[in-house]
Amino acid sequence: MVRPVLFAAGLFACAVAQADERAFVTNQSAQTVSVVALPQMAVLATLAVSGKPAGVAAAPDGRHVYVSSPEGAFVTVLGTDPPAVLRQIALAGGPLGIAVHPSGKPLYVADWYAGRVFVVDPDTGARMAELKTGASPSGLALSPDGSVLASADRDSDQVSLFSTADNKLLATVPTGARPFGIGFTPDGAHVLSTDVGADAVTVIDVARRAVRTTVAVGERPYAVAFAGGRAFVTNQYAGTVSVIDLEKWQKIADLPTGEYPEGIASSADGASVYVANWFDNSLVRIDVASLQVVDEARTGDGPRAFGQFIARVPAP
Repeated sequence: MVRPVLFAAGLFACAVAQADERAFVTNQSAQTVSVVALPQMAVLATLAVSGKPAGVAAAPDGRHVYVSSPEGAFVTVLGTDPPAVLRQIALAGGPLGIAVHPSGKPLYVADWYAGRVFVVDPDTGARMAELKTGASPSGLALSPDGSVLASADRDSDQVSLFSTADNKLLATVPTGARPFGIGFTPDGAHVLSTDVGADAVTVIDVARRAVRTTVAVGERPYAVAFAGGRAFVTNQYAGTVSVIDLEKWQKIADLPTGEYPEGIASSADGASVYVANWFDNSLVRIDVASLQVVDEARTGDGPRAFGQFIARVPAP
């Protein structure tokens, strides 16, 4: 049975009243999830999650967070208020990338080993369907309207696009070498894949189901988030975040963030971007207006936070 690690009651009681957004940072080496109140950057809890947790997806209603464990072949369901481990959903293979439909279900989970995406009812744990992808599906993302699912198929150098209405494959679009992270622009018109082996981002026109352009970024790009009309891309080997203008499709800055940055997500108001640094065991906050790192919180060992790791927790 998975058991949560308890936390200091005083700190939790103080921070809850102020926090409406919380980061759920998967610490793969420590096999924990750090729960951080935002933007205060106060650690509320550390939850024990086995199976080398990596992927994370917050439910749209902010009440649950789903964490994938590639070495445990399961997804752990967390409660957000108070932070707690609730239950596990048994799957198979190597669950990695994970995303939730904007309506709250289904849950989509990429199986790294078997070239498929599980479509899961998060309430019952039942597998509703399996979608065939290319080799080693990694990041998953849903369009803002929930009609399209995108999968970054790392070892096939492609992105697969599926209709969520009938689980049918719409297209496969070639990318640069080894796409890993993926995300839709806020207007849903484009999908960006972070191509680890190409040090670049591929921009896909969703309507045309074709590549629009490619943007060079830093060394070994990992994941992408959006805020203020820009894309923010973590570069593992460079220790930076590349900032891309979404109108001109040009890189406008490289921001030092920490050693081996991986997961990245933006606040609901678009004022902040948060980055998990694997080797620094930290979560940092970038101010979108100034493009400066302005705050930091300590996490567990080996934070990945691969996916939408910020939950918008409803007010009590």
